[in-house]
Amino acid sequence: MVTRAIDTLNEAVGRVVAVVAILFAGIIIYDVIMRYALLSPTRWAFDVTKQLYGFYFIMLGGYALRHGAHVRVDILTERLGRGTQRVVDLLGYAIFFFPFTIVFLVQSWNFAQRSYAQGEVTYGAIQMPVYPLKMAMCAAAGLLLLQGIAEVLKVILGRDTHEEEAHL
Repeated sequence: MVTRAIDTLNEAVGRVVAVVAILFAGIIIYDVIMRYALLSPTRWAFDVTKQLYGFYFIMLGGYALRHGAHVRVDILTERLGRGTQRVVDLLGYAIFFFPFTIVFLVQSWNFAQRSYAQGEVTYGAIQMPVYPLKMAMCAAAGLLLLQGIAEVLKVILGRDTHEEEAHL
């Protein structure tokens, strides 16, 4: 089913991207050791970890939505019946989620294209290209949009997210 494929894609991306956290933690530890134990700070560690953290943070949007980790206003809907909750969820996706995500996708695409065309680099101690991170924003917007579609299909079909997770 489509929802299962999208869930699987975002689950795989989330698990792969989680490794980035280990990578940037390792770089930070290396830099701290170099700076304080060996008195030889790196010039590149801060810029690299800043880029990796940005990548890590932005790429987990679809994964977070899949696992219900985004902010919700359940306090307003918890006393409503399940049918009314589904209608509120659908309206929330239609009014807030999809317009935001589509704007995010289009603007991040334009942002990445401009960065690539200009050969944009960081302003820090080393000159790192910026366009890969901006392209990651576009990919993240696409993954978030796909997961939103999956979540809406689950609401329409009356499937619980946790039921879907049991099949993975």
